Amino acid sequence: MSSALKGLKVLDFTQMMTGSMATMLLGDMGADVIKVEQPEGDPFRRSGETSLGGDGVFFLAINRNKRGIVLDLKTAEGRATGARLAQEADVVVENFRPGFTDKVGLDFDTLRRQNPRLVYCSITGFGREGPDAGRPALDQIIQAMSGLMQVTGTPQSGPLKTGFPLCDLVTALLATVGVLGAVQARHHTGEGQRVDLSMMDASMFTHVPRDVYFDATGTSPPLTGNEHWDIVPNNTYRTADGRDIMVITINDKFWQVLCDGLGIAEWKTDPRYATKRERLNRRAEVDARLAEVFATRTLEDWNRILLEVGAIFGPVRTWEEVFNDPSIRDHLIKTIEHPKAGKFKVVNNPLAFSGTPTSIHRPPPMLGQHNAEILSASSWPAR
Repeated sequence: MSSALKGLKVLDFTQMMTGSMATMLLGDMGADVIKVEQPEGDPFRRSGETSLGGDGVFFLAINRNKRGIVLDLKTAEGRATGARLAQEADVVVENFRPGFTDKVGLDFDTLRRQNPRLVYCSITGFGREGPDAGRPALDQIIQAMSGLMQVTGTPQSGPLKTGFPLCDLVTALLATVGVLGAVQARHHTGEGQRVDLSMMDASMFTHVPRDVYFDATGTSPPLTGNEHWDIVPNNTYRTADGRDIMVITINDKFWQVLCDGLGIAEWKTDPRYATKRERLNRRAEVDARLAEVFATRTLEDWNRILLEVGAIFGPVRTWEEVFNDPSIRDHLIKTIEHPKAGKFKVVNNPLAFSGTPTSIHRPPPMLGQHNAEILSASSWPAR
């Protein structure tokens, strides 16, 4: 089978997580991605406390389906080689500090003169202009400054970061969408364009639909932990065997379904709990009484019972349970074999195309692995 982006040439000047994940997604869909690293390598090769074969597992997780070269952009030769590869590329993706590409002659305006069809994606922390343009940006800093931490946590804990790099991930996803949109536009116009995206802007986009809530009320949503400010119950409850279960009742219908499953059918018509408004008014009371009920049975019992009645709920699972779930393990987890790192498992691309499926066809590159293959060619070398 063919792939969706077969023949698309992507020159990847990114490092760390956000840009590298975006180019990995393009590679998953069949693009020919050449990852360019400085002589010291992508910092992600040395990030974290765990490594395989000398490379950090974080690097290995997001750099599959790429060929890798080393270019020293501080030298004239390195800059010239980068420009030569860009002349034949369809897409360039970079996440350098604003101003760096101008210094080394790899900025959009320079490259487009040689390659008018070039789609050039710039990913920054806070944008290319403005007072924060040169400010260092990492995921947790963006979470703090974008207001995401103000909707994560409890009144007791205070603002918290998410348990995963949300800002990195959402920026990577939007960057991929942006590149694909610009490539599609090129089919109509014949010309490339610049795609600008900052982590701050992408993270602000995650406030949807709470943006309208803020505009209407002028107040920040309260810190509610696992609760929801407008839905009761919407919380986790401890079961008899010390596990937790997440329960949501988005309307009165599902409140009634939950009551049937919990064996408290009389609560469906009890005027204290029958309507959303009354449950909101008695949040603490509802949560406390539900906690008593959930504490009477094990998680396995409640999972079986609530599935039967059609309640909206989910067991709070450990990573061991998630990654060993056959429905996940057998179709979403794939094994990569790396020449130095050996075999390791990754989460596969979740997009399921009926005609042009994604694939993992190349392990992450070793530092400079494809220098001879790529740099000795007079034009963009076939993979």
